[in-house]
Amino acid sequence: MSDNQAPESLIVGEHPPERRRTIEHLRIVSLLCVVGLIVLGLAWELKLAPLAGGTGALAFKVLPLTLALSGLLKHRLYTYRWLSLLVWLYFTEGVVRATSDHGLSQQLAIIETALSVALFAACAIYVRLRLRVLPPKAPKS
Repeated sequence: MSDNQAPESLIVGEHPPERRRTIEHLRIVSLLCVVGLIVLGLAWELKLAPLAGGTGALAFKVLPLTLALSGLLKHRLYTYRWLSLLVWLYFTEGVVRATSDHGLSQQLAIIETALSVALFAACAIYVRLRLRVLPPKAPKS
């Protein structure tokens, strides 16, 4: 696959133009949510509101998200599938910390929860649309 290949050719299967646009928008939303979760996780645990007495090791929680970036950029359906399952760990952490922390940490947890829900929705819809491929055209007789 060459570097100058159009993004549409990365989407396997035949899709109508409006579905291709929606798929591309969902890919962008997924990428933005993943990058947002990575930046939020690093800033939260290293600078904004680290745990008291912590070493910042919780920043490693974003490592699985960094592994997903390549697959998202390449339209790999498998990446969207496992990411839609992984994101629930971040959702759970956000909900737990939103209900137990106070101040800035609580606000950051609410943002993490919102980003997680948006990422799950984008991944789920992306997978659903990608799997709806147009049927092959009937041969003319």
